[in-house]
Formats: sequence, C-alpha cells, structure tokens
Amino acid sequence: MSENPLAFQDRERQYMKKNLKIAGIAGALLAVIGMTTVGATAGHAATKKGGLISIITVTLKNPFWQAEVKAAEAEAKALGYTTKSAAHEQDVNKQSQLIDAAIANHSVAIILDNAGADASIGPITKATKAGIPVFLVNAEINKTGIAKAQIVSNNAQGAAIGGAEFARVMGQTGSYLELYGNPTDNNAEVRSSGYKSVFSQYPGLVQAQKEVANWDRQQGFAKAQTMLQAHPDVKGIVNGNDEMALGAIAALAAAGKTGVIVGGFDGSPDAVAAVKAGTLAYTVLQPITVLSKMAVDQANSYIKTKKTGAKSEKQTVDCTLITKANAAKYTSWALKA
Repeated sequence: MSENPLAFQDRERQYMKKNLKIAGIAGALLAVIGMTTVGATAGHAATKKGGLISIITVTLKNPFWQAEVKAAEAEAKALGYTTKSAAHEQDVNKQSQLIDAAIANHSVAIILDNAGADASIGPITKATKAGIPVFLVNAEINKTGIAKAQIVSNNAQGAAIGGAEFARVMGQTGSYLELYGNPTDNNAEVRSSGYKSVFSQYPGLVQAQKEVANWDRQQGFAKAQTMLQAHPDVKGIVNGNDEMALGAIAALAAAGKTGVIVGGFDGSPDAVAAVKAGTLAYTVLQPITVLSKMAVDQANSYIKTKKTGAKSEKQTVDCTLITKANAAKYTSWALKA
C-alpha cells in the first residue's frame, strides 16, 4: 500500500528540523571553541607584546661593553621584551646601518653606546623622527633634545678620585706616561682633563708623553712599549681605561720593568684581579650594569607612558675607587656593601 503523500511530507519536515537543530548546536560549539582558541592565542601574543629593543654597543670584544649588553638584555627580557644586540666597532657608518636596521625591524626602543659625540647626532635624529626613542648609555652626544636619555658614569668625579690615588701612590712626584682613549668619545677628554686638573696641584708630577690607544689592550701594549723605550725611567702610567692599563702592564713585563705604578679606569674583572695581584695600583669602577638597567627601565617607562621618569635627559652615576683595601668586596662590575 502506498504512503499518504501528506504524511510523507510531514515526516520530511520533522527530519529537517531535527538536523537543523543538531547543526545549530554543533555550530555554536564550534564558535565557542573558535573563540576560546582565538582568545588563548591573543592572550599568548599579549605576553609577548613588549616588542623588540635594539641594543647597539661599541664592541663585544671588550669585557666592559660585554657587561653593558648583558645587563641591558637581561633587564629587557625581564620586562617582557625581545632583544637584538650588535656592535658598531667605532665605525660611524656601521652605526648608521645598525640604526637603519633597528628602524626597519620596528624596534620599540634603541639602547645605544654611540660611536662619536658629533657623528652620532644624525643617526639618532633619524631614529627619533621614525618614532623610535633612543636611550644613550655610557657615552653622551654633543646635543640635547634628540635622545630621550643620556646616562653616563660621572667621569669627572671618577677621574678626580683616580687621579688623586695615582698622585698619592706616586708620592706626588715623578714623571709619568698617559694612555688616552678614543678621541671621538667625550669620556676620553673628560678623564684626561680630570687627571690633569688633579696633577696640576703637584708640581713634582711631570707628564713625559701621552698617546692615544683607543680603549684597546693591544694598542695600549704597543703604545706603552714605544713610550717606555723613549722614557725608560718613568715612575708611572695613568690610563683612560682598564684595557689600556692591562696593555701597559704587559708592556712593562715584556721590558722586564718592575715597580712602575699603573692606574686604571672601568672596574673590569681582569683589572680587579691585577689590583689583587699588585700589578695594578687601582681601578675606578664604572657602574656600567647600573647604567644599562637604568636605560632599559627608562625606555620601558617611555614606551608605556611617554615619560622616562627621570628628572633630566643627562644623568650621571658616581664611580668608586677600587684598591687592595676593598678589592675583596668586588663582584662582577659592583662592590658589595
């Protein structure tokens, strides 16, 4: 017997309603699952939302600048940022290329130990105009209002305490040599002028010769070796940084000379080891890890509030003298209280 057409149509309608209801429930479930997945992904992305901070230093061959970079990287990562670090090797063209790369990479900030007080003004201006704030650490530029912060050691104060210690150990008399840092870095002249100011108080202290060694140990060795040949009877060698001082110590050893007083500046682990060994009279500790952390913290503040939280763009942190008397308290780039 054939089925009533009306009954058949009614059963078909009921079947379709049932399937649509099931499909609706499934769709709703998929939508919820999709929203949950998107929410989780967005939440995961939010944890990585800090952005890229580009860190540009002088060189990664020197322990001072290695410490600078490591401290900045650690602080940035602790605050939720990713980092990319590079060195310009005192090459202004390479520095410009690295700043261009930071702009292209959409960095949220640049931490920079610059390649020259004048030569760095243009590239920093370019980054600032691109909307990327620049925070200088360890070395200033000869202009304000471009970088958001210029954070350096108090080099004048450091040179004063280092120069006073050198004069004391020299007995305030005798001829000495000086190894000078990179002339494009304002710190070189500030330290040298600081030494000169202190030594001018002691007429018995006489500078026999001064040479540029560009903060470098090998150049310090070569320049000290040449000066020692010309002035074999000098009583001391004062230096703009520890690497040059360690080069001078090596030159003295190569010449078989003992008893010559050598002073440093930076507070590197190698220098403090030399202080403990008695081959280096003292070093002046620059708080480089503190400076790096300050730069990153102020960058973080600026990114979030458009304010650095500092009272002024130019900021200084005092240095500390390290001698045999307190060298045992030294930890990497710091002194225990």
